[in-house]
Amino acid sequence: MATAARLPLIEELDTKLSPVALFELFRHEPFCFFLDSSMDPQKLGRYSFMGSRPFLILKSHGDNITLTQNGKTTITKGNPFDILGKYFETYRLESKNAPVPFIGGAVGYFSYDLCHFIEQLPKTAVDDLQLPESYFGFYDLILAYDNLLNKTCIVSTGFPELDEAKRNKRAGEHLNEFKGKLNKISTPIYSTPAVGKISLKGNFTHKNYVKAAEKARQYIIDGDIFEVSLSQRFETEISVTPYELYLRLRQINPAPFASYLNFDEATIASASPERFLRVQGDWVETRPIKGTRPRSKTPQKDRASARELLGSIKDHAENMMIVDLERNDLGRVCRYGTVKVTELAILEKFPTVFHLTSTVVGRLCEDKNRIDLLKVAFPGGSITGAPKIRAMEIIDELEPTRRSIYTGSIGYLSFDGNMDINIVIRTFLIKKNRAYFQVGGAVVYDSNPEDEYRETLDKARALIDALNTVARP
Repeated sequence: MATAARLPLIEELDTKLSPVALFELFRHEPFCFFLDSSMDPQKLGRYSFMGSRPFLILKSHGDNITLTQNGKTTITKGNPFDILGKYFETYRLESKNAPVPFIGGAVGYFSYDLCHFIEQLPKTAVDDLQLPESYFGFYDLILAYDNLLNKTCIVSTGFPELDEAKRNKRAGEHLNEFKGKLNKISTPIYSTPAVGKISLKGNFTHKNYVKAAEKARQYIIDGDIFEVSLSQRFETEISVTPYELYLRLRQINPAPFASYLNFDEATIASASPERFLRVQGDWVETRPIKGTRPRSKTPQKDRASARELLGSIKDHAENMMIVDLERNDLGRVCRYGTVKVTELAILEKFPTVFHLTSTVVGRLCEDKNRIDLLKVAFPGGSITGAPKIRAMEIIDELEPTRRSIYTGSIGYLSFDGNMDINIVIRTFLIKKNRAYFQVGGAVVYDSNPEDEYRETLDKARALIDALNTVARP
């Protein structure tokens, strides 16, 4: 006799509210999140998700894993990828005919520094921010917004109840409880502080960044690597709330993989344009970005910048190297013959820059899952370089501080096995009224270190504008 499928409750809501308006129901609650696809609903940014009050919180620093559930905290040791994966053996649902790809699950981030669980690497960069290296909440109820069809639905799982009758009862109660809140949304009032020029402090001087880029180039000349992504970090004090800063960033630089996480130890406001890994069933996709030009204010200059990027041999070579790296990573867990490049160095337009983006897809082996994929592919090759391990060793040597969330990943792991996580770029990390953001570029043989420095500032433009601009939802 077949066992009945374990399914969530999903109900479409009769509301015309925008995702930003709907998020008002969550943003003052503990551990709220907003996975905000604020551009390109036809292709990359179709769905936005939001929630708060997770029933389980997992965070890690090194191999120390802290778990909080029902007000009780326990500490264990292990690999955070493996421990995260074990919880999905307990909390597992099917998504039969679900209208959205995320039916509740874990939302949070993997920091770049989890690379030490993937490879044996040096640890000379200073961990000055002292933040969790992975940080996830498990959410039993989420709101999903379809940006293409302008429809909203609520998903309620009933977890952490595991008895099927009790789980379904809890799911129904939580769904009805939330529906009762919909008519209580009020228009928020935001402060309007005086806007002046911010004062940025970097972890490199201009001179030292150029010297580091030249040293990276020397490693390429010596044959150690073909390419390495070198970044610098800036910080400044902010006078607005983290959410107001996110709204500014969202207005200036809408992005398909944007996000806002308001967790206890830090708040993250991201406008990432780059998908790292998407898993649906056994299907896997990665979309590395390599190649950047700034947008211009006049149409003629804008078109010229686009043509220059498309015609750049250097940028195409950078993109091809990372595509080969990603094909190799996916090939370690995907079925033979299924790993394919479906888009190669196509031009994509964003509010402040043009990018060259490629897409690599594959089908997971029957005995592999998304945790296996993470353990071979993390962190994304587009933000390390190639060969990957040696590039990460050089990053640790040349960058003075650990990257923390920068070039890690933010997104969801669904109770049904799906996953969608970004590459953390164009992102503020806010801690104690200070905002930190990091920008980088790929150094290759024919790089000019001064040009590489300028490219980092091009990528920082939207973030700096957000710090200097008053924006509204």
